[in-house]
This record gives sequence, structure tokens and C-alpha cells, in this order.
Amino acid sequence: MTSALPDHLPGDDNLVLAGRPLRPGFALADTARFGEDEWRLEPAILQEHVKSLALTFQTVPSRYRLQAKQLFYALLAGPLPPGERRLSITTARSLFVCVKAFLKWLDARPGTDGRRAHPRLGDLTGQDLEDYERHIVEHFRNPGMRENARRGVQMLWRYRGGMSDPLRINPRHVEGFGRVGARPRENATDRIPEPVLAPLIAWSMRFIDSFSADILAADTTWREYHSHLKRSDRLGRNGGVVEDLRAYFDSHIERGQPLPGHRGLPNWRFIGAAVGVSRRSMDRPQYRELIDDALSKVGVTEYTWLPVAITGTLDGTPWVNGVAVRHPHQSLERLARLLQISCYILIAFFSGMRDSEIKHLSRGCLTTQQDAEGRTYRWKVTSLAFKGESNPAGTAATWVIGEPAARAISVLEQLQPASESLLFAHLPHSGAAGPAGGAPNRAVTTKSTNCQMIELMQWINTYCTARNRNDGIPTIDGTVPSLSTSRFRRTLAWFIARQPGGSIAGAIQYRHLSIQMFEGYCGTSDSGFRAEVESEQALARGEYLAQMIEGHEHSDLRGPAAHTAQRRLQEWGSQFGGAVITDNHQIKRLMRRADPAIYPGTFAMCVFDPDKAMCYQQRDTAGRKQPTTSSCQPLDCSNVALTKQNIAALRTEHSRIEHELAIRPSLPPLLKHRLQDRRERILQFLVRQTSEVT
Repeated sequence: MTSALPDHLPGDDNLVLAGRPLRPGFALADTARFGEDEWRLEPAILQEHVKSLALTFQTVPSRYRLQAKQLFYALLAGPLPPGERRLSITTARSLFVCVKAFLKWLDARPGTDGRRAHPRLGDLTGQDLEDYERHIVEHFRNPGMRENARRGVQMLWRYRGGMSDPLRINPRHVEGFGRVGARPRENATDRIPEPVLAPLIAWSMRFIDSFSADILAADTTWREYHSHLKRSDRLGRNGGVVEDLRAYFDSHIERGQPLPGHRGLPNWRFIGAAVGVSRRSMDRPQYRELIDDALSKVGVTEYTWLPVAITGTLDGTPWVNGVAVRHPHQSLERLARLLQISCYILIAFFSGMRDSEIKHLSRGCLTTQQDAEGRTYRWKVTSLAFKGESNPAGTAATWVIGEPAARAISVLEQLQPASESLLFAHLPHSGAAGPAGGAPNRAVTTKSTNCQMIELMQWINTYCTARNRNDGIPTIDGTVPSLSTSRFRRTLAWFIARQPGGSIAGAIQYRHLSIQMFEGYCGTSDSGFRAEVESEQALARGEYLAQMIEGHEHSDLRGPAAHTAQRRLQEWGSQFGGAVITDNHQIKRLMRRADPAIYPGTFAMCVFDPDKAMCYQQRDTAGRKQPTTSSCQPLDCSNVALTKQNIAALRTEHSRIEHELAIRPSLPPLLKHRLQDRRERILQFLVRQTSEVT
């Protein structure tokens, strides 16, 4: 298939960001033009956590540079091909890497075996794309990187209408290039292993609940110190200096407290700020005698400790001996950064929010709902959602979150200066307060957050080693594991879907959290988190049902819906020919294509038929009806099938009730009657379904 050349190609003066909303303070006339070899993209970056980006065409082979420019002009500002949506700035920047990789490969490939060196894009054949496919497979081990590399070539085809040398062959029609008509690949994000997650959540909570008060007090003192420092450096003074210095030194001498030091020398800036004089004034000869006398009597500390009493404890002892201005492990800069990343971890895990959504949380974002007695039972936050939204500046959305995330937000509001609205803006003592002039990256970037999680885990392990604790983060091959922001959302979905036992599940009550979050649909229904949980729930059911079929357990089902369950499972099992399934992606595909609508439970297996169901029904994100297992009525519903485990659970429940009635004869009459009625109903149900008397 060929396509005619466009009637109009961009000229050197065409503005590459034309038609895009710009950040305040930027004028379109001052933004990048087509003829430039570097296109700065930050004027159109509207997300606060995205760093400065550019398309640097000097890195593209010169013979293909014009074509690369034409492609990215079409992506950013040119006429869109039919059916295409305008890509975001960050997506365009990531595609630049993929396209550049293809053009560099094309430029470096020698002209052998009848192939021309440095061919035009319009002369490429299916064989050329098959050669690049082999290059992709050989050099890119990660499936995601391979997909991105192929996508770069596909964009050359899809946007060919804006290029003077267009690609004339559709990559999807080349049999040896990727997979023809392949659907989007599964989300392959790994969940965080529980041996790593459990101590990470525990230590994050310690930072919030036990350590934060000391860090925040040190932060307040640091701000006062800097305020005094700026004032004394700006104004200076002459009168009363000797008296104030003598009083300051005498107080240290009386307490036997060394002067604040740094690298073995007095920290004159800190001392000057405390007294109210400039650093320059401290060097005057008339003060030397006072200074030398104090130094000879009390000396200096190795580090400058902020005058804050440590109140936080761990196992009954102070968690640190102090907070310093500078210190390898206990500097305010580092501890405040660890506190901020601890807050991030709790928010990410107890909300299901994406990184971009968390980074746009601002002061006052938290609201609560209380019952008639004033007890808080629901916590909500508002932020901006970006994925799938038409507004590149984000769309306001609300999320229902867990209570630990609410505590973290409260701490962040205290950690940030009153003048800063973003909760994940760079901290003022971090030395990385973001670029000036309203440029992007006002909030911490995703890459920095990933690095800070590693820093937190390293700090935890160093702390535990120094104090002979055994609750550190387990290492993998001798190093702390790498975490990414996206893994928290996936991990929360897994826990809500599986509701496993263990220390974390018991402490955090995932089932309660899932109900709270789903009442608010995890923000908007477009947030995608509920769909991720449903996907995990379907996988869990699929794994369970596949194991039943493999072990022929479905033939032993009892109950009113046993025959229906057996038929559905046999039909579902025939989808994979009775083979053992070990691939989770295959199970997910089977559940999407032919979900048998069977839901395992503690007391019964629901063989769902909406016309017979006695439980409250809900609809999933695809609009299909589903049972609500929390309102299941297994003794009365005709959708019930019983496994051996269900029967055992019912017998255990029957025994438990008998035990309760035996040891508590003075129960209130109404409660006693209800327990007796339930005991009899369970017994009669078991007799009917199993022909056995328990």
C-alpha cells in the first residue's frame, strides 16, 4: 500500500507545541520550533512530578533526522491520522527513544545480501522489518522493551501522512514482525513479596507514628535557625554582642555541653544564628578571648545537633540520640526525606492511587466522615487523575483510603512549609527544591521516589544491624530489592482479591479496607483500580477451579447446585483439554473468555444464577452481575454447591455453636434462641445434603 505525500510539510518556523496547553509563565512564541535540533518540552508538561524533557535530534543519525522531526511534529502538533488521539508529552518522549533506536540500527546496518546501506524509509521491505525483529529479540530481553521497540516502527507507519519519506509497508502485515493483531499484553507488574512488604509497612508506620514528632520538631527548629541566619546575615549588629556571646558560652560551660561543631571545628554560622550575629562578625578579634575560653573548657561536638529532645521510642528506648544538621545517618535532611517516603508508601498501599495521582495531593485534600458519636469511619482524598483523561492538566477525582494513609497525609501537611501546597514537593532542606521559574518537577519525580524507597530500606537494615534487630528488610543476592511505584497498586489489588492470612492481613484487615475503598469505587470508576482487583479475583478463582478439575474434586460436590457446578466446570475444563494450567496469563484469558461464574467461599461454593440468587448482587466494571459473598445465605440459596472443605467448615460452625451454648447457659434469651435456631438449621442442612448426622 502506498500513500501520497502530504500537501504541506512543517517549515522551520512551525511551533512544535502549537495547540497544546502551556504552563503559566510560558508564551507559545518562545517555545521550540521545527528547525531547531533540540525541542524543549517543559512548557507543555503539566504534571508536577515530571522532570524536564526534550527531544534531542542531534542524537538521531543525520540522514534520518528530518524524518524523525516530521514524525514527532505530527505526534505533537500536526494533523492527526484518522482514529488517533493526541499523545501526551511524556508518551511522545518515550517513543522518541524507540524511534531513535530503529533509525540508529538502520543507519548502522551494512549493505549486504542485496540490501542497500542507509535505505530510505519508503524503500524498506518486509524482510527489513523481519531483520529488525531479530535484532529486537537478540538485544532486548524484557518483553515490555521489545513491545516498545516494535511500537516505534509502527508509529512511522501510522503517522506516515506527515512525512516526506513515509514508510510504505504496514508492520502488522509482516508475518515475522512481532505478532500480527496481537492484543495489548497483560500487566506484568510484579507484586511486592510479603517478606519485603511486611517490614516495609511496619517501619513506615513507625516513622509516621513514633518518629515523626521528633523529625517535625527538628524541622521547626531548623526553620527557626535559618530564619535567624538570614536575618543576622542581612542586618548585622554591634551593640550587645559581647554580652550575648558570653551568655551563650556560659550556658554551655555550666552544662558541660560542647559547642556545636562540624568536622572538628565550631559551627560559627549555627552559633551566630543562635546569638543573632553574622558569621562574619564572629571573626572579630574582640570576641576571640571569649571563644577560645569556651573552646578550651567544653570543646566542640563532631556534628551540629539540633536542640530537640527525642521523645519517640522503640522497645522502650529513644529511637535515635538526636537529629543533626549534617550527619551520615541522622541528619534532618535524610530523616525528613525518609519520613516523606514512608508517607508515600502508606498512601500508595492504602489507597490504590497511581504515582501521578499521589504526587498531586495538596494541602487540605483529606476529608472524613463520622458517625453520630463522632467516630471517623471513612477517609477520602481528592487529587488529580491523568490516565485516560482528556484533560492533560488532570481531572479532579476522589479516593476512599485506609486510615494509615490519612495519618500519613496529616504528617505531610506538617512537614511541608505553610507556603507549599503540594505534599510531595521537594523538602526545603533537601537541597533539591526544584527548578526555579515555575518549571516542571516541582514535586518529587517517579525515579527519585524509587531511589528513596531503596534508601529507606538501606537505612532500616543499617539501623537493625547496629542494634541487633531482626526485623529488617530481607535482601536478595546480598542487596535490598528494587521497588517501583507501580508495584504498590498491583500488590494492594492482590491482597484485596486473595485476603491471605498472616501478620499483615491480620493487622490491616484487608477485607474491611476493600469494602471501604469500593464504596468510593477507588476514586472514579475510570481509575482502573477496581478492574485490577476484579482481575486478581478472577485469577484466584481460576487457579482454584483449575486445581479442582485437576484433582477431580468437582465430582464430589454436594448441594442443590452440585450438578450445575459439575457441568460448568467440565465445560470450562474442556477449554484447555484437561491439561494442567500453570500459566496465570492463560488462566486470566480463560476466565475472560468463558467465566464459569463459580465463586468459592468458606461455607459454600456459589454457582451463580442471578435469577435464583438470594444475596445482594452487584455489577463489575464490565457491567456483568456478580454475587456479593458477604451477604451469602448458604443454608437457603439454591445456587449452593458444597465441597468437602465447605462441609467441614459447616460442621466446625455447628460444633462451635454447641460449645458456646454449653459454656454460656445464661445467654440473653434472644441471642440464645438465634444460636439454637442456627445450630438446628445447620444440622438439618447437613443431613439433607450429605445424608449424614454430625
